[in-house]
Amino acid sequence: MIDWLKRSAFDRGSDPHIDLNDTPVPIVLRRHATARRMTLRLAPDGSEVRITLPQWARSDEAIAFAHARHEWLIAQHAKVPQRQDLGPGSEFPYRGQAVRVEWDERAPRRPALSGNIVRLGGPIAGLESRLKKWLEREALTLFERDMADYTANAALPPVPVALSRAQKRWGSCSEKSRIRLNWRLIQAPDFVRRSVVAHEVAHLVHFDHSPAFYALLGNIYEDDLANADQWLKQQGRTLYAAFG
Repeated sequence: MIDWLKRSAFDRGSDPHIDLNDTPVPIVLRRHATARRMTLRLAPDGSEVRITLPQWARSDEAIAFAHARHEWLIAQHAKVPQRQDLGPGSEFPYRGQAVRVEWDERAPRRPALSGNIVRLGGPIAGLESRLKKWLEREALTLFERDMADYTANAALPPVPVALSRAQKRWGSCSEKSRIRLNWRLIQAPDFVRRSVVAHEVAHLVHFDHSPAFYALLGNIYEDDLANADQWLKQQGRTLYAAFG
């Protein structure tokens, strides 16, 4: 699997659900040709229980598998950050630091960051949408800079970067001419965002997760990969709390 958190078509079947913390959550099944056993995950935003299963496995067995892991799923669901509504005075993360929203209807509509305050004006309706578009522009600018750094480190020409709005995937390199990166990484610390970009750049040379891939990744990335991976594992879900 080339990208870190690859998403493919899921089959809802008869649309089964499981109750997690008094919330009915759909169980979504995905059959995979190379799967040898069933694997179960909760979507980062808690919206789905996802089961990958072999072609030969029965759907009712997969659903029973989810119910057998009910207590684990409840614990995972409880860790999902609550949806945060953004408005004047609220905060959200930007490059690993909390920034506060200051709004004045008479101020320019386009957000502007000064220290730990992001100021914007215009109608209160659409404030969150304007902030999200601003973050996406900031993300693309930083991704392009990161891409230039790591392709130079790997002695490669830069490739185009596109933003992704995936619910589970941080980055992907499905072909050698384009890399997609999750815009929400603009909220993570710089070393985390840059680790994902370096990971995808390494896939331009090694389209796998072989020892040669990790050797190249270690050579082009300047920080602690294990630390970046651990941050995403432990705190990646928090990037979905705002800007649903």
